[in-house]
Amino acid sequence: MDSSSLTQVLESAEVQAFASGFPTTVAHLAVTLGLLVAGAIIYALLTPWREITLIREGNAAASVAFAGVLVGLAIPLAVSLSVSTSVRDIVIWGVATVVLQLLAFRIVDLLLTGLPQRIREGEVSAAVLLAGAKLSTALILAAALTG
Repeated sequence: MDSSSLTQVLESAEVQAFASGFPTTVAHLAVTLGLLVAGAIIYALLTPWREITLIREGNAAASVAFAGVLVGLAIPLAVSLSVSTSVRDIVIWGVATVVLQLLAFRIVDLLLTGLPQRIREGEVSAAVLLAGAKLSTALILAAALTG
């Protein structure tokens, strides 16, 4: 490929669109991943049991429950990202999504009483039920975002 062909390729509309859009994509991804991490940390601090400690100790139930939290936060954040047009939009809708999802998670935790102790004891069936309830609320919240 000679330099004139390379110049034509680099100046093509597709390459220019990529060059201008890629930094925006990376910024949107970084903000959304930051919201996911922040939401997971806040959730871990608010729960009556310490999933991370339990996971480090090899508790499979805690791992399933926390995986449900991560996916449950990611679903509405992904929808929020897909309907947003700017970093500010992502932050506004992302924060609202995380707050609503954490509230829904807390309500689920309160309604499904006794689950924290069962998860601490390693009962995977309790963790699967908890993860299912959290994923269900995530899907409903994601649908609400698309309005």
